[in-house]
Amino acid sequence: MTMLPTAVTKPLRRDGFTFKHFFVAHDRCAMKVGTDGVLLGAWAPLIEAGRALDIGTGSGLVALMLAQRMHGAIPIDAIELDSGACRQARDNFTASPWAMSLCAVEGDICAYAGRMSRRYQAIVSNPPYFDAGPACATPARARARYTLSLSHHALLTAATALLDKNGTLALILPYAAGEALIARALAQGWWLQRRTDVSDRAELRPHRLLLALTRRPVALIHDTLTLRDPTGEWSPAFRTLAGDFYLAF
Repeated sequence: MTMLPTAVTKPLRRDGFTFKHFFVAHDRCAMKVGTDGVLLGAWAPLIEAGRALDIGTGSGLVALMLAQRMHGAIPIDAIELDSGACRQARDNFTASPWAMSLCAVEGDICAYAGRMSRRYQAIVSNPPYFDAGPACATPARARARYTLSLSHHALLTAATALLDKNGTLALILPYAAGEALIARALAQGWWLQRRTDVSDRAELRPHRLLLALTRRPVALIHDTLTLRDPTGEWSPAFRTLAGDFYLAF
């Protein structure tokens, strides 16, 4: 897993990560703050007006990044199945500069989609990645890592019900899982709006896919992002993408 840049210049209040404009505690979350969430939060397409939804918010990192990018101008709902993580996200939202625009909801996204009449112009998710794998230390980590609690089919179905006709669903997945999700999404009537292949270094194969999907016909934008330069330092492209967030940039 790609390591985060060293960004903390003073002791943390508790286990978590300090960004330029907010702090994310993650001691009650199975999945900690990592580069994948930062990539999604910085990359996801946004609109100037409307409402956004973060599915599987965990610590609330991606929702907080969206709130910063939009200067708190749009309401952002963040749903999380795990009760401890949801409470932590709520606490992180309350402590942020955008508390009034952020709302953490505990629950299952499939049930939420079934009862919710509102539509979102932007949906983001850093979803469970893998169908199966080694046993995890806790059930909460297993739910966050494996698709047993939220399959990609179920995620797309829920997003179909919740997304505005002109809205966008943005995701980050491992490369192979992302390719499989693209095929599934196209079969379910989605269009691929943008795809960014992410690699650690230029000479390495991509290991992550950033995807933007929509329900309307669009032309695909396909680009790449390399995280590190030949010397092993963070690349100019990654610094530009994440520069508004990391203290180190």
